[in-house]
Amino acid sequence: MVDHPRTLLKTSRFDVVEHLVKVGDNRPAVARQVIMHPGAVTIVPLLAGNRVCLIRNFRVAVSKALIELPAGTIDPAEPPALTASRELQEETGYTVESWRELPAFFMSPGILNERMHVFVAEGLTQGPPAREAGEQIENLLVDWKEAVAMVERGEIEDAKTIVAILMWDRLRKS
Repeated sequence: MVDHPRTLLKTSRFDVVEHLVKVGDNRPAVARQVIMHPGAVTIVPLLAGNRVCLIRNFRVAVSKALIELPAGTIDPAEPPALTASRELQEETGYTVESWRELPAFFMSPGILNERMHVFVAEGLTQGPPAREAGEQIENLLVDWKEAVAMVERGEIEDAKTIVAILMWDRLRKS
């Protein structure tokens, strides 16, 4: 049983909340800190010639550039599909003709309530990106089989990208 949440930290992108969790009648409640996040999207942008648009994105948390799929945080009251369209254009410059939504998943439910919504984008038209200040992103266009191989070789280390690539690879073959 969870009760008595207390906000420990409020930021522009997430909150850290402490819950008191009662796990049994004869045991005292224990404190658990969790990150409350509005949710996010990741996009599998499919291009002609069996290619996918990945991005190389510098991540401060790990102090290095990671190879990822485009992604972003859902704004308050924004439908995930709208977030996907906005983030794809901002990060890569592409606009999309058609979407397919894949199953969503929790990123790290032991400490975080972030739900990741996955979209496959097809019928892309290239345009200029509108990257946010401070974003260090570059497009990386690769053959689909190479993207899967990059996951298998450990070159792609980002969890949402690994899940989305492998999920779509399996679904497209069935």
